[in-house]
Amino acid sequence: MAQIENGDGINEGKQIVVPTSALLGVEDSLRGDDTTDAREEERLRLLEIIRSKVTDDRVYHAFEAVDRALFVPEEYLEHAYSNTGAIPLTETSTISQPSMVARMTDLLGLTGEVVLEIGTGSGYSAAILSQLAEIVHTVEIDSQLADGAKERLNRLGFANIEVHAGDGRLGLPDEAPFDRIIVTAAAENFPMDLVDQLAVGGRIVIPVGPPPPAFQTLWLGMKRPDGRLQVVPEGMVRFVSLLDSTQEAPEG
Repeated sequence: MAQIENGDGINEGKQIVVPTSALLGVEDSLRGDDTTDAREEERLRLLEIIRSKVTDDRVYHAFEAVDRALFVPEEYLEHAYSNTGAIPLTETSTISQPSMVARMTDLLGLTGEVVLEIGTGSGYSAAILSQLAEIVHTVEIDSQLADGAKERLNRLGFANIEVHAGDGRLGLPDEAPFDRIIVTAAAENFPMDLVDQLAVGGRIVIPVGPPPPAFQTLWLGMKRPDGRLQVVPEGMVRFVSLLDSTQEAPEG
């Protein structure tokens, strides 16, 4: 089993690659489009915030390619381009603040790897990751959210995303190892099943700490050749809790 230890920051050169596809932009009619100049200005302001939060221009271009409005519930559509906080999906799931999605994606340092995402939600983060990854496996514990995300992503043409319903803490051992792992909910401790499924040289980005309203620490971890995980704190964050199978939202 992998071990975890504190370490220094990671400085690694980033290869520039073209995003896998230029998507969307023609789907507004699916959401009852009444696009105005004001909405477009909101979108452009959000993109400028994203640009200021990332070090890799390819991450910015991924946000250009994926329209967040296509992943937001109808009742929150007016907040689709807001960066003021997370948008609720259920009592236990949200769509993360765009700048947080950008920050975590940037930390992954993606250049076409195989990615495991824990916490699919609406599929928005997976759509962003898909622009930079070879394939994204995303796991959602709420089966209704998983079904909805799968339908949405398929309809929008995201061909390199596989949606799995299940307990994200356990990862996907049959698909491991993964070059990158991103966890979009807070674990009280590092889930060792996920650490074990991370490839040597791979990166994991995960918030760890007590349940909200408490803050958690965002960690960047890198798997060393000896199997240990070198971890670096990346600041304080606040996420919903990472559920296990005993806490799954009831169906119906």
